This record gives sequence, C-alpha cells and structure tokens, in this order.
Amino acid sequence: MDNFAHIIGLSLGVSLCATALETLVGLSLGAALAVYDFPGRRGLVVLANAFFGLPPVTVGLALYLLLSRSGPLGIFGLLFTPGAMTLAQAALATPIVTALAHRAVEDAWRQYGGALMIDGASRLRAIPHLLAMERILILTATLAGFGRTISEVGAILIVGGNIAGYTRTMTTAIVLETSKGNLTLALGLGLVLIGISITVSAAIFALGGGQRS
Repeated sequence: MDNFAHIIGLSLGVSLCATALETLVGLSLGAALAVYDFPGRRGLVVLANAFFGLPPVTVGLALYLLLSRSGPLGIFGLLFTPGAMTLAQAALATPIVTALAHRAVEDAWRQYGGALMIDGASRLRAIPHLLAMERILILTATLAGFGRTISEVGAILIVGGNIAGYTRTMTTAIVLETSKGNLTLALGLGLVLIGISITVSAAIFALGGGQRS
C-alpha cells in the first residue's frame, strides 16, 4: 500500500507541476497570439493547433537528447528525475492550452478589445481582463492540459526511466506490472487513473455546458 500511495502521489505531483508550467506558458502564448498582430502570427496559431497530436515518444526522445550528459542541457542533471518528467508532460500539453486560450481570448478581444483600448488599456494590460472574462474557458483549457499530462506514458518513460520509488508513475507502473503479470497492482492503478480521467472529463463537459448556457 505504501508503494501504491507513493506512485499515485508522484503521478499527481508531477502532473500538477506540469499543469502549472503549461498553464503559465500556454496562457501567455495564447493571449499574445490573440491580442498582438505580427508577421508569422497565423503560422504560429496553426502550429499550436497542429501540435495537439505530438507523438509522446518523439517528444521524449528530443528531451532525452537535450537533457543527456552530452546534450546542451545536460549540465543541469535533470535526466531520469521527476523534473524531466514534468518538462516532458508540459511540452506535450502546452500546445493544447495555447490553442484553447487563443480561441477564448481572441473572441473576447474581438468583442471588448476596442472598448478596453478606448478606456486607456494597452494590449498588455488588457490581457488579464480578457482572461478574467473567459475564465470558464481558461479553466477548461487548464483541465484539458491536466488530463493530457496525467495520462502520459511514452515521453516520461524515456526521460524518467521508470525508477522504483523515484520516477515510477501510474502509467509507467501499469506498463511494467502488466508485463510482469502483476495484474492486481496494474488494475488498481488503472482504476485510479480512470477515475481521475473521468473526473477531469466530466468537469470539462460541465464547464463547457455552463459556458454555452
């Protein structure tokens, strides 16, 4: 039971840290793409939406090369640590948060941007107000990012190493225990993961329904 609880706790800790990072980066990028007009802006919007389906193992491999001892970021010693797993999850979910935030802020900017500018707000100062106006959609984007991180396995397996008691999460433990034939632990972790995923999906659906009403 101690091992079971530790795996769940590590999974939630890493995913929550990744969610905080991807939300900070994603909201900033999404809002900037919605409010500012600059060359290449449309291409970046298309890219953010295209990255919805980034292959996790490819992201994991790229981060592995960056964080390995011979890589440019090897000096930080992050490979095979929870920090590397957090970066991997954040890299996969940031495009989702960016794209959803962009759509929400773009609609708000189209409706209220002119009034905010007339009242003396700069584009930068208008962003917090726009995010507040679309807080339901912003929360939905954050939950979608968390749902992406908590279910990740490929990338974190590569950069985390699935080390017992250190970098073993629910998804990587399920893969390992299933291969070992330890189906009791695998099923238990799977049920917890399904419960979290259903809760997040239900929250997204409820928030979306509230926004439409």
